[in-house]
Amino acid sequence: MKLQILTTLIPALVPLIHAAPARRDTENPGLRGSESLLGYSSSNKGGGSSPPDIKYTLLPGQKEDPKIGSYLDFEKADNPQPIRGSTGSDDPGPRNYNYDRINSDKLAPPGTDHGQTINAQWPMGKFDYLVGESQLGQDGAGWARQENVNVMPDATLMAGVDMRLEPAGYRELHWHVAAEWSLVLNGSCRIQAVNENGETFIDDVVAGDVWFFPPGIPHSIQALDDGVEFLLVFDDGDFSEDNTFLASEVFLHTPKEVLSKNFGLDVSAFDKIPEDELYIFKGTPAPADIEKQNVKTSAGLVPRTESYSYHFSEQPAHEVAGGSVKIVDPLTFPIASNFSAAVVTVHPGGMREVHWHPTSDEWTFFISGQGRATLFTAPNAATTFDYRGGDVGYFPKSNSHYIENTGDEDLVFVEVLQAPSFTDMSLGQWIGSTPKQIIADTLNLSNDTLSKLKPEKQYVVAGKST
Repeated sequence: MKLQILTTLIPALVPLIHAAPARRDTENPGLRGSESLLGYSSSNKGGGSSPPDIKYTLLPGQKEDPKIGSYLDFEKADNPQPIRGSTGSDDPGPRNYNYDRINSDKLAPPGTDHGQTINAQWPMGKFDYLVGESQLGQDGAGWARQENVNVMPDATLMAGVDMRLEPAGYRELHWHVAAEWSLVLNGSCRIQAVNENGETFIDDVVAGDVWFFPPGIPHSIQALDDGVEFLLVFDDGDFSEDNTFLASEVFLHTPKEVLSKNFGLDVSAFDKIPEDELYIFKGTPAPADIEKQNVKTSAGLVPRTESYSYHFSEQPAHEVAGGSVKIVDPLTFPIASNFSAAVVTVHPGGMREVHWHPTSDEWTFFISGQGRATLFTAPNAATTFDYRGGDVGYFPKSNSHYIENTGDEDLVFVEVLQAPSFTDMSLGQWIGSTPKQIIADTLNLSNDTLSKLKPEKQYVVAGKST
Protein backbone atom coordinates (compact mmCIF):
# COMPACT_ATOMS: atom_id res chain seq x y z
CA MET A 1 0.00 0.00 0.00
CA LYS A 2 2.87 2.41 0.97
CA LEU A 3 4.68 1.60 -2.26
CA GLN A 4 1.54 2.34 -4.28
CA ILE A 5 1.14 5.78 -2.59
CA LEU A 6 4.80 6.69 -3.29
CA THR A 7 4.65 5.71 -6.96
CA THR A 8 1.53 7.86 -7.29
CA LEU A 9 2.98 10.93 -5.56
CA ILE A 10 6.52 11.03 -7.08
CA PRO A 11 5.43 11.81 -10.70
CA ALA A 12 3.22 14.59 -9.38
CA LEU A 13 6.06 16.11 -7.33
CA VAL A 14 8.70 16.16 -10.09
CA PRO A 15 7.23 19.17 -12.01
CA LEU A 16 6.92 21.08 -8.75
CA ILE A 17 10.55 20.42 -7.85
CA HIS A 18 11.78 21.62 -11.26
CA ALA A 19 9.46 24.63 -11.17
CA ALA A 20 10.72 25.83 -7.78
CA PRO A 21 12.39 29.25 -8.24
CA ALA A 22 16.07 29.67 -7.35
CA ARG A 23 16.66 31.33 -3.99
CA ARG A 24 17.57 35.01 -4.32
CA ASP A 25 20.52 36.44 -2.46
CA THR A 26 18.55 39.09 -0.58
CA GLU A 27 21.47 40.01 1.67
CA ASN A 28 23.80 40.93 -1.25
CA PRO A 29 21.59 41.86 -4.25
CA GLY A 30 24.51 43.64 -5.97
CA LEU A 31 26.31 40.35 -6.52
CA ARG A 32 23.98 39.33 -9.36
CA GLY A 33 22.21 41.03 -12.27
CA SER A 34 18.55 40.81 -13.20
CA GLU A 35 16.46 38.62 -15.47
CA SER A 36 16.22 41.51 -17.95
CA LEU A 37 19.76 40.64 -19.10
CA LEU A 38 18.67 37.25 -20.43
CA GLY A 39 18.58 36.72 -24.21
CA TYR A 40 17.84 39.29 -26.92
CA SER A 41 18.12 43.01 -26.07
CA SER A 42 16.77 45.87 -28.21
CA SER A 43 19.85 47.90 -27.24
CA ASN A 44 22.20 45.33 -28.82
CA LYS A 45 23.84 46.95 -31.88
CA GLY A 46 26.35 44.11 -32.45
CA GLY A 47 30.14 44.11 -32.10
CA GLY A 48 32.40 45.83 -29.60
CA SER A 49 33.17 49.51 -29.47
CA SER A 50 36.59 48.97 -31.13
CA PRO A 51 38.78 46.00 -32.09
CA PRO A 52 41.93 45.33 -30.02
CA ASP A 53 44.98 47.21 -31.29
CA ILE A 54 47.65 44.47 -31.53
CA LYS A 55 51.09 45.65 -32.67
CA TYR A 56 53.68 43.06 -33.70
CA THR A 57 56.32 42.31 -36.30
CA LEU A 58 56.53 38.85 -37.87
CA LEU A 59 59.88 37.07 -37.99
CA PRO A 60 61.16 36.10 -41.46
CA GLY A 61 60.39 32.43 -40.77
CA GLN A 62 56.75 33.28 -40.05
CA LYS A 63 56.31 34.46 -43.64
CA GLU A 64 57.50 31.16 -45.15
CA ASP A 65 55.43 28.18 -46.19
CA PRO A 66 54.46 26.65 -42.81
CA LYS A 67 55.79 23.23 -43.91
CA ILE A 68 59.33 24.64 -44.10
CA GLY A 69 59.06 24.89 -40.32
CA SER A 70 62.06 27.14 -39.64
CA TYR A 71 62.85 27.68 -35.96
CA LEU A 72 61.30 30.89 -34.68
CA ASP A 73 63.46 32.72 -32.14
CA PHE A 74 60.92 34.67 -30.10
CA GLU A 75 63.39 35.53 -27.31
CA LYS A 76 63.61 39.21 -28.31
CA ALA A 77 60.23 39.54 -29.99
CA ASP A 78 58.07 42.24 -28.36
CA ASN A 79 54.79 40.51 -29.05
CA PRO A 80 55.23 36.98 -30.54
CA GLN A 81 52.16 35.72 -32.37
CA PRO A 82 50.78 32.27 -33.31
CA ILE A 83 51.20 32.83 -37.04
CA ARG A 84 53.01 30.84 -39.76
CA GLY A 85 52.38 31.78 -43.38
CA SER A 86 48.66 31.80 -44.02
CA THR A 87 47.89 29.81 -40.86
CA GLY A 88 47.02 31.05 -37.39
CA SER A 89 45.99 34.49 -36.22
CA ASP A 90 47.04 37.16 -33.76
CA ASP A 91 46.35 36.65 -30.08
CA PRO A 92 45.55 39.66 -27.85
CA GLY A 93 45.89 37.59 -24.68
CA PRO A 94 45.71 36.87 -21.83
CA ARG A 95 48.97 34.94 -22.32
CA ASN A 96 52.17 33.99 -20.54
CA TYR A 97 54.63 35.79 -22.79
CA ASN A 98 57.69 34.37 -21.02
CA TYR A 99 56.47 30.84 -21.71
CA ASP A 100 55.65 31.67 -25.34
CA ARG A 101 59.13 33.06 -25.98
CA ILE A 102 60.91 29.88 -24.93
CA ASN A 103 58.33 27.54 -26.48
CA SER A 104 57.97 29.02 -29.95
CA ASP A 105 57.04 25.65 -31.45
CA LYS A 106 54.05 25.53 -29.12
CA LEU A 107 52.93 29.07 -29.99
CA ALA A 108 53.51 28.74 -33.76
CA PRO A 109 54.03 25.05 -34.56
CA PRO A 110 55.55 23.97 -37.87
CA GLY A 111 52.99 23.14 -40.55
CA THR A 112 54.21 19.53 -40.39
CA ASP A 113 52.85 19.06 -36.85
CA HIS A 114 49.58 17.16 -36.80
CA GLY A 115 47.24 15.59 -34.29
CA GLN A 116 48.42 14.81 -30.78
CA THR A 117 51.36 12.75 -29.54
CA ILE A 118 52.32 12.11 -25.93
CA ASN A 119 53.78 14.99 -23.95
CA ALA A 120 57.53 14.47 -24.54
CA GLN A 121 58.85 17.42 -22.55
CA TRP A 122 59.17 18.18 -18.83
CA PRO A 123 61.32 20.95 -17.27
CA MET A 124 62.91 19.67 -14.04
CA GLY A 125 62.64 23.24 -12.75
CA LYS A 126 58.85 22.83 -12.48
CA PHE A 127 59.30 20.24 -9.72
CA ASP A 128 59.52 21.35 -6.08
CA TYR A 129 63.09 20.91 -4.89
CA LEU A 130 63.54 18.20 -2.28
CA VAL A 131 65.98 19.96 0.04
CA GLY A 132 68.49 18.32 2.34
CA GLU A 133 68.67 19.15 6.03
CA SER A 134 71.36 21.44 7.41
CA GLN A 135 72.90 20.59 10.75
CA LEU A 136 73.42 23.14 13.54
CA GLY A 137 75.84 25.82 12.39
CA GLN A 138 76.13 24.39 8.86
CA ASP A 139 74.97 25.52 5.45
CA GLY A 140 72.44 23.50 3.43
CA ALA A 141 73.50 20.02 2.33
CA GLY A 142 71.94 19.85 -1.15
CA TRP A 143 68.74 19.20 -3.08
CA ALA A 144 67.02 16.90 -5.55
CA ARG A 145 64.33 17.25 -8.19
CA GLN A 146 62.70 14.45 -10.12
CA GLU A 147 60.64 13.35 -13.12
CA ASN A 148 58.35 10.33 -13.19
CA VAL A 149 54.92 9.24 -14.44
CA ASN A 150 53.25 11.75 -12.12
CA VAL A 151 54.40 14.53 -14.44
CA MET A 152 54.98 12.55 -17.67
CA PRO A 153 52.33 9.80 -17.60
CA ASP A 154 53.56 8.13 -20.79
CA ALA A 155 57.19 7.87 -19.65
CA THR A 156 56.62 4.44 -18.15
CA LEU A 157 60.00 2.82 -18.78
CA MET A 158 62.32 5.22 -16.95
CA ALA A 159 62.31 8.04 -14.38
CA GLY A 160 65.02 10.51 -13.45
CA VAL A 161 66.43 12.55 -10.58
CA ASP A 162 68.78 15.54 -10.71
CA MET A 163 70.66 15.80 -7.38
CA ARG A 164 73.12 18.28 -5.89
CA LEU A 165 75.31 17.67 -2.82
CA GLU A 166 77.35 20.40 -1.17
CA PRO A 167 80.96 19.59 -0.10
CA ALA A 168 80.87 16.75 2.47
CA GLY A 169 77.15 16.33 1.76
CA TYR A 170 75.77 12.78 1.81
CA ARG A 171 73.00 11.00 -0.02
CA GLU A 172 72.57 8.73 2.94
CA LEU A 173 73.04 4.96 2.95
CA HIS A 174 70.14 3.48 0.99
CA TRP A 175 68.93 1.04 -1.65
CA HIS A 176 66.16 0.89 -4.24
CA VAL A 177 63.79 -1.63 -5.77
CA ALA A 178 64.74 -0.13 -9.15
CA ALA A 179 68.18 -0.14 -10.78
CA GLU A 180 70.11 3.15 -10.60
CA TRP A 181 72.25 4.51 -13.47
CA SER A 182 74.05 7.81 -12.97
CA LEU A 183 76.02 10.40 -14.94
CA VAL A 184 78.06 12.94 -12.96
CA LEU A 185 77.23 16.41 -14.31
CA ASN A 186 79.78 18.47 -12.38
CA GLY A 187 82.07 18.22 -9.35
CA SER A 188 83.12 14.93 -7.79
CA CYS A 189 81.98 12.41 -5.18
CA ARG A 190 82.88 9.15 -3.48
CA ILE A 191 80.56 6.19 -4.01
CA GLN A 192 80.52 3.09 -1.84
CA ALA A 193 78.60 -0.21 -1.87
CA VAL A 194 78.48 -3.80 -0.60
CA ASN A 195 76.99 -6.58 -2.72
CA GLU A 196 75.07 -9.69 -1.69
CA ASN A 197 78.33 -11.71 -1.54
CA GLY A 198 79.81 -9.33 1.00
CA GLU A 199 82.26 -7.91 -1.55
CA THR A 200 82.95 -4.22 -1.03
CA PHE A 201 83.37 -1.35 -3.48
CA ILE A 202 84.54 2.27 -3.24
CA ASP A 203 85.59 4.77 -5.90
CA ASP A 204 85.88 8.47 -6.63
CA VAL A 205 84.04 9.73 -9.72
CA VAL A 206 84.20 13.11 -11.46
CA ALA A 207 82.18 15.04 -14.04
CA GLY A 208 81.46 12.82 -17.04
CA ASP A 209 81.82 9.51 -15.15
CA VAL A 210 79.06 6.93 -14.79
CA TRP A 211 78.00 4.59 -12.00
CA PHE A 212 75.38 1.85 -11.69
CA PHE A 213 73.86 0.06 -8.71
CA PRO A 214 71.57 -2.95 -9.28
CA PRO A 215 68.27 -3.23 -7.38
CA GLY A 216 68.70 -3.94 -3.69
CA ILE A 217 72.43 -3.12 -3.52
CA PRO A 218 72.97 -0.73 -0.55
CA HIS A 219 75.20 2.24 -1.30
CA SER A 220 76.05 5.79 -0.31
CA ILE A 221 77.27 8.92 -2.08
CA GLN A 222 79.33 11.72 -0.51
CA ALA A 223 80.42 14.90 -2.25
CA LEU A 224 84.12 15.72 -2.20
CA ASP A 225 85.67 19.17 -1.76
CA ASP A 226 84.09 20.74 -4.86
CA GLY A 227 80.58 19.40 -4.28
CA VAL A 228 78.75 17.39 -6.93
CA GLU A 229 75.68 17.32 -9.15
CA PHE A 230 74.61 14.11 -10.83
CA LEU A 231 71.80 12.68 -12.91
CA LEU A 232 70.09 9.47 -11.78
CA VAL A 233 68.02 7.32 -14.15
CA PHE A 234 65.87 4.44 -12.86
CA ASP A 235 64.39 1.56 -14.86
CA ASP A 236 60.86 2.24 -13.61
CA GLY A 237 58.78 5.24 -14.72
CA ASP A 238 56.89 5.09 -11.42
CA PHE A 239 60.05 5.53 -9.33
CA SER A 240 59.98 8.22 -6.63
CA GLU A 241 62.69 9.47 -4.28
CA ASP A 242 60.09 9.18 -1.52
CA ASN A 243 60.14 5.38 -1.82
CA THR A 244 63.84 4.82 -1.16
CA PHE A 245 64.95 2.41 1.57
CA LEU A 246 67.02 4.57 3.94
CA ALA A 247 69.38 3.27 6.64
CA SER A 248 68.01 5.82 9.12
CA GLU A 249 64.45 4.61 8.52
CA VAL A 250 65.42 0.93 8.84
CA PHE A 251 66.94 1.59 12.28
CA LEU A 252 64.06 3.88 13.29
CA HIS A 253 61.41 1.26 12.51
CA THR A 254 63.15 -1.80 13.95
CA PRO A 255 62.66 -2.48 17.69
CA LYS A 256 65.81 -1.60 19.63
CA GLU A 257 65.72 -4.99 21.31
CA VAL A 258 65.92 -6.55 17.84
CA LEU A 259 68.77 -4.22 16.84
CA SER A 260 70.57 -5.16 20.06
CA LYS A 261 70.27 -8.86 19.29
CA ASN A 262 71.15 -8.40 15.61
CA PHE A 263 74.40 -6.50 16.23
CA GLY A 264 75.34 -8.11 19.55
CA LEU A 265 75.26 -4.72 21.30
CA ASP A 266 73.56 -3.28 24.35
CA VAL A 267 70.20 -1.62 23.75
CA SER A 268 71.69 1.67 24.93
CA ALA A 269 73.99 1.69 21.89
CA PHE A 270 71.02 2.87 19.84
CA ASP A 271 69.85 5.70 22.11
CA LYS A 272 71.03 8.41 19.71
CA ILE A 273 69.95 7.06 16.35
CA PRO A 274 68.18 9.71 14.20
CA GLU A 275 64.55 10.38 15.03
CA ASP A 276 63.76 11.00 11.36
CA GLU A 277 65.24 10.25 7.95
CA LEU A 278 68.48 12.01 6.99
CA TYR A 279 68.12 11.71 3.19
CA ILE A 280 70.58 14.51 2.25
CA PHE A 281 72.80 15.83 5.03
CA LYS A 282 76.30 17.09 5.79
CA GLY A 283 78.86 14.92 7.50
CA THR A 284 82.57 14.59 8.13
CA PRO A 285 84.54 15.30 4.93
CA ALA A 286 85.85 12.16 3.25
CA PRO A 287 89.60 11.58 3.72
CA ALA A 288 91.69 12.47 0.67
CA ASP A 289 93.27 9.00 0.78
CA ILE A 290 90.52 6.67 -0.42
CA GLU A 291 92.38 3.65 0.97
CA LYS A 292 91.44 4.79 4.48
CA GLN A 293 87.83 3.96 3.60
CA ASN A 294 88.53 0.83 1.60
CA VAL A 295 86.94 -1.70 3.95
CA LYS A 296 87.82 -5.29 3.08
CA THR A 297 85.85 -8.32 4.20
CA SER A 298 86.71 -12.00 3.94
CA ALA A 299 84.82 -11.97 0.62
CA GLY A 300 87.23 -9.39 -0.79
CA LEU A 301 86.52 -6.59 -3.24
CA VAL A 302 83.96 -6.42 -6.04
CA PRO A 303 85.74 -7.86 -9.12
CA ARG A 304 86.90 -5.28 -11.64
CA THR A 305 84.71 -6.86 -14.33
CA GLU A 306 81.69 -6.17 -12.09
CA SER A 307 82.75 -2.64 -11.11
CA TYR A 308 79.92 -0.27 -10.21
CA SER A 309 81.71 2.69 -11.84
CA TYR A 310 82.95 3.50 -15.35
CA HIS A 311 85.29 6.44 -15.93
CA PHE A 312 83.39 7.69 -18.96
CA SER A 313 85.05 11.12 -18.63
CA GLU A 314 88.29 9.59 -19.92
CA GLN A 315 86.70 8.09 -23.04
CA PRO A 316 87.39 10.20 -26.16
CA ALA A 317 84.36 11.46 -28.03
CA HIS A 318 83.67 10.30 -31.58
CA GLU A 319 83.83 13.50 -33.65
CA VAL A 320 81.39 13.94 -36.53
CA ALA A 321 80.48 16.83 -38.84
CA GLY A 322 77.96 18.50 -36.54
CA GLY A 323 79.35 17.62 -33.11
CA SER A 324 80.34 14.48 -31.23
CA VAL A 325 78.98 11.28 -29.67
CA LYS A 326 80.15 9.13 -26.75
CA ILE A 327 78.50 5.76 -26.06
CA VAL A 328 78.55 3.67 -22.89
CA ASP A 329 76.63 0.40 -22.69
CA PRO A 330 77.02 -3.13 -21.28
CA LEU A 331 79.60 -3.93 -23.96
CA THR A 332 82.07 -1.78 -22.00
CA PHE A 333 80.25 -1.41 -18.65
CA PRO A 334 78.92 -4.95 -18.00
CA ILE A 335 77.29 -4.45 -14.59
CA ALA A 336 74.76 -2.02 -16.12
CA SER A 337 73.12 -4.96 -17.86
CA ASN A 338 70.27 -3.12 -19.57
CA PHE A 339 71.36 0.53 -19.54
CA SER A 340 72.80 2.01 -22.71
CA ALA A 341 73.50 5.69 -23.18
CA ALA A 342 75.01 8.26 -25.49
CA VAL A 343 76.24 11.72 -24.56
CA VAL A 344 75.70 13.89 -27.63
CA THR A 345 77.13 17.33 -28.41
CA VAL A 346 75.52 19.29 -31.23
CA HIS A 347 77.22 22.42 -32.53
CA PRO A 348 75.10 25.52 -33.30
CA GLY A 349 72.94 24.97 -36.37
CA GLY A 350 73.49 21.20 -36.31
CA MET A 351 71.19 18.41 -35.22
CA ARG A 352 71.06 14.83 -34.00
CA GLU A 353 69.86 13.15 -37.16
CA VAL A 354 66.31 11.84 -37.53
CA HIS A 355 66.30 8.40 -35.90
CA TRP A 356 64.40 5.95 -33.71
CA HIS A 357 65.23 3.10 -31.36
CA PRO A 358 63.63 -0.23 -32.37
CA THR A 359 63.74 -1.93 -28.95
CA SER A 360 63.57 0.78 -26.30
CA ASP A 361 62.04 4.09 -25.33
CA GLU A 362 64.55 6.95 -25.13
CA TRP A 363 64.83 9.02 -21.93
CA THR A 364 66.76 12.22 -22.65
CA PHE A 365 68.18 14.83 -20.29
CA PHE A 366 69.32 18.18 -21.66
CA ILE A 367 72.53 19.21 -19.93
CA SER A 368 73.17 22.57 -21.58
CA GLY A 369 72.11 24.71 -24.53
CA GLN A 370 68.73 24.80 -26.22
CA GLY A 371 67.08 22.72 -28.93
CA ARG A 372 63.89 21.38 -30.38
CA ALA A 373 62.62 17.97 -31.44
CA THR A 374 59.65 16.69 -33.41
CA LEU A 375 58.15 13.44 -32.17
CA PHE A 376 56.42 11.47 -34.95
CA THR A 377 53.94 8.75 -33.94
CA ALA A 378 52.24 6.46 -36.47
CA PRO A 379 50.15 6.89 -38.42
CA ASN A 380 50.25 10.68 -38.71
CA ALA A 381 50.69 12.44 -35.36
CA ALA A 382 53.60 14.84 -34.93
CA THR A 383 54.41 17.40 -32.23
CA THR A 384 57.41 19.72 -31.98
CA PHE A 385 58.81 20.49 -28.52
CA ASP A 386 61.37 23.05 -27.33
CA TYR A 387 64.03 22.12 -24.75
CA ARG A 388 66.48 23.92 -22.47
CA GLY A 389 69.16 22.74 -20.07
CA GLY A 390 67.49 20.89 -17.19
CA ASP A 391 64.61 19.56 -19.32
CA VAL A 392 63.65 15.91 -19.80
CA GLY A 393 62.59 14.50 -23.17
CA TYR A 394 60.88 11.14 -23.74
CA PHE A 395 60.55 9.39 -27.10
CA PRO A 396 58.71 6.04 -27.23
CA LYS A 397 60.13 2.97 -28.94
CA SER A 398 60.23 3.19 -32.76
CA ASN A 399 58.84 6.77 -32.74
CA SER A 400 61.07 8.88 -34.97
CA HIS A 401 62.58 12.16 -33.79
CA TYR A 402 65.54 14.49 -34.22
CA ILE A 403 67.11 17.03 -31.83
CA GLU A 404 68.14 20.32 -33.43
CA ASN A 405 70.38 22.94 -31.82
CA THR A 406 68.39 26.20 -31.93
CA GLY A 407 70.85 28.30 -29.92
CA ASP A 408 74.24 29.91 -30.42
CA GLU A 409 76.20 27.55 -28.14
CA ASP A 410 76.74 23.79 -28.06
CA LEU A 411 73.70 21.70 -27.16
CA VAL A 412 74.64 18.78 -24.89
CA PHE A 413 72.29 15.99 -23.85
CA VAL A 414 72.32 12.33 -22.82
CA GLU A 415 70.09 9.67 -24.39
CA VAL A 416 69.37 6.69 -22.12
CA LEU A 417 67.89 3.40 -23.33
CA GLN A 418 66.76 0.20 -21.66
CA ALA A 419 68.78 -2.01 -23.99
CA PRO A 420 71.83 -4.35 -23.91
CA SER A 421 73.62 -2.09 -26.42
CA PHE A 422 73.15 1.40 -27.79
CA THR A 423 71.57 1.18 -31.23
CA ASP A 424 69.33 3.29 -33.41
CA MET A 425 67.81 3.39 -36.87
CA SER A 426 68.89 6.36 -38.97
CA LEU A 427 66.37 7.81 -41.43
CA GLY A 428 69.22 9.07 -43.59
CA GLN A 429 70.99 5.72 -43.68
CA TRP A 430 67.76 3.85 -44.44
CA ILE A 431 66.90 6.09 -47.39
CA GLY A 432 70.54 6.31 -48.54
CA SER A 433 71.06 2.54 -48.55
CA THR A 434 67.78 1.61 -50.27
CA PRO A 435 67.82 1.13 -54.06
CA LYS A 436 67.41 4.54 -55.72
CA GLN A 437 64.56 3.33 -57.93
CA ILE A 438 62.48 2.46 -54.86
CA ILE A 439 63.18 5.84 -53.27
CA ALA A 440 62.40 7.73 -56.49
CA ASP A 441 59.13 5.85 -56.96
CA THR A 442 58.13 6.43 -53.32
CA LEU A 443 59.26 9.99 -52.61
CA ASN A 444 59.47 11.49 -56.11
CA LEU A 445 63.04 12.72 -55.53
CA SER A 446 65.16 13.93 -58.45
CA ASN A 447 68.22 12.05 -59.70
CA ASP A 448 70.42 14.89 -58.45
CA THR A 449 68.95 14.56 -54.97
CA LEU A 450 69.30 10.77 -55.03
CA SER A 451 72.99 11.08 -55.89
CA LYS A 452 73.61 13.12 -52.72
CA LEU A 453 72.05 10.65 -50.29
CA LYS A 454 74.51 9.06 -47.83
CA PRO A 455 74.42 5.34 -47.04
CA GLU A 456 76.27 5.76 -43.73
CA LYS A 457 74.88 6.81 -40.35
CA GLN A 458 75.72 10.44 -39.52
CA TYR A 459 74.67 10.63 -35.84
CA VAL A 460 75.01 14.44 -35.80
CA VAL A 461 74.73 16.52 -38.98
CA ALA A 462 76.18 19.99 -39.39
CA GLY A 463 74.12 23.10 -40.00
CA LYS A 464 74.03 24.78 -43.38
CA SER A 465 77.08 26.94 -44.07
CA THR A 466 76.31 30.62 -44.54
